[in-house]
Amino acid sequence: MMEPSKRVRSINLSEIRKMFEKADKNSINLGLGEPDFNTPKHIIEAASIAMREGFTHYTSNMGILELREAISKKLKIDNGIDAPPESILVTVGASEAIYMCMQALVDPGDEVLIPDPGFLSYKACVNLAGGVARGVHLKLDNDLRMTSEDITDAITDNTKAIVLNSPSNPTGSVMKKEDIKAIAEIADDNGIYLISDEVYEKIIYDTKHHSPAKFCENGITINGFSKSYAMTGFRIGYVSANSEIIEELLKIHQYTTACASSMVQKGALAALEGPQNSVDEMVSEFKRRRNLVVKRLDDIGIECIKPHGAFYVFPYVENPAEFIKKGLEKGVVMVNGGAFGIHGKNHVRLSYATSYVQLEEAMNRLESMNI
Repeated sequence: MMEPSKRVRSINLSEIRKMFEKADKNSINLGLGEPDFNTPKHIIEAASIAMREGFTHYTSNMGILELREAISKKLKIDNGIDAPPESILVTVGASEAIYMCMQALVDPGDEVLIPDPGFLSYKACVNLAGGVARGVHLKLDNDLRMTSEDITDAITDNTKAIVLNSPSNPTGSVMKKEDIKAIAEIADDNGIYLISDEVYEKIIYDTKHHSPAKFCENGITINGFSKSYAMTGFRIGYVSANSEIIEELLKIHQYTTACASSMVQKGALAALEGPQNSVDEMVSEFKRRRNLVVKRLDDIGIECIKPHGAFYVFPYVENPAEFIKKGLEKGVVMVNGGAFGIHGKNHVRLSYATSYVQLEEAMNRLESMNI
């Protein structure tokens, strides 16, 4: 009997996308993590010009040099990371970069420490590589932040890699500098890869982002343009690491996608080199929305840690399935926290990447549930 591979059968389709499909025209979708802002016009124009001028062919597998030079400059200024262009690989979104890392670095049986609750792609990509995903319990006592003590408790002789995600999807938590630095030292001391997913780096409030690769030799930095520049449909990202790691990642990239879209790379270049006021305006609005949602949930009596980054809240509820069901009946789409790991089971994730007016209405509907 014909069957798909055991690796593929071991994973499930995204719970986020399943909830997305349940939304109707009258629903307010708080399930999908996509900025509701339009891509800045100068980025669209740069990609359009590239197409009109015939820049529609394959590029270098690594990505166009101008973009990698701009990313190198960005990493130095924003993150304190010395990454020459040859240590940067342009990818089809941060999602491809995560997949590439697991395929290139993880052998069957290797353990990878991932946040729990954490972005659901981490576990799936580890499983597809034949690895073992071990969730690191993010505790309410620490505001759902990963700490160096969490890593020390979870690490074993089989640990091959550690995944960090700060600011976090789904919790919105932001790790402290001292924890990031300590985990970087743990990774170096034990010969462990440290993979840092920093796609929400720019969407941060009341605190500062710190990149692990600034503090360690085995640091791998993943980032993209989808969240910061409202470019989700462009599918463009990058990964930075030392030359030995990049060479291995390139093998996966060559045989899966060959190169990122040529004209989209020109749009990404415009995003980095052009005005940044759109990012500042977007973050300011996200902060306003965060404050609204946290306050309204508190008024309703739902326990919710105030997030310091990304555009999610991750409130505690005793019965998430019932809460989500009642929400759907009121036309509010949410995601069960259990989709993000066993330690997310008493939570739901709400995205506030939709308009302020829509969020007000969504909170009114949740309040009318009489929880």
